[in-house]
Amino acid sequence: MGRTYRIGTRRSSLALKQVEEIVNSLKRFYPEFSYEILGIDTYGDKDKVTPISEIEGTDFFTRQIDEALLKGEIDFAVHSAKDLPDMIRKGLRVVAITRSIDPYDALVSKNNLTLNKLKYGAKIGTSSLRRKMQIRKYRKDFQIVDIRGNIEERLRFLSETDLDAIVIAAAGLVRLGWEDKISQRIPFEIIQPHPLQGALALMTRDNDLELIELLSIVDSKESVLI
Repeated sequence: MGRTYRIGTRRSSLALKQVEEIVNSLKRFYPEFSYEILGIDTYGDKDKVTPISEIEGTDFFTRQIDEALLKGEIDFAVHSAKDLPDMIRKGLRVVAITRSIDPYDALVSKNNLTLNKLKYGAKIGTSSLRRKMQIRKYRKDFQIVDIRGNIEERLRFLSETDLDAIVIAAAGLVRLGWEDKISQRIPFEIIQPHPLQGALALMTRDNDLELIELLSIVDSKESVLI
């Protein structure tokens, strides 16, 4: 019987879907191995107030998982690739980045309207400074509202407030089976997405050479590597 590997991840439904995606890929190559999934709350899961613009490039969404990895409590971590910090912690290594399943930013709007059809002065919720700047450049009349939370929380915020639309990663909706909620995949000439959007990152300890070799099988050479 093969070894059981412990995988660290955030607890959200999207994060668990991402781990499921990785496990299914690995099982095609290593059917003898099994996997135990450990959900870990990060600062990003607990703090729903700090604007994303203030923590972009930090380990806000990965720190507690990376600490568990360094302590040997898990064998490897699965992160959304765009959540990786600019500086990877000493002792850790990103060993694989998968191909993006959908690189676009998505508009989810009431009445299924596209950006150009939204009313004058429409309120759009988003958290990313990159998205905010590009939306304002496209239409200066839009009111940009800062929102935080997982996909379910953002969708609920759209339905329960006076927001007209939200902008989120299309990949998250695709992974959760909610592609029908997408009103528009926003063209790249309007919003240029994060270069790693829709891709997943696998991280482990940099001295675990056997696991590094095993996990590298799911790496996409076409991805932008960290």
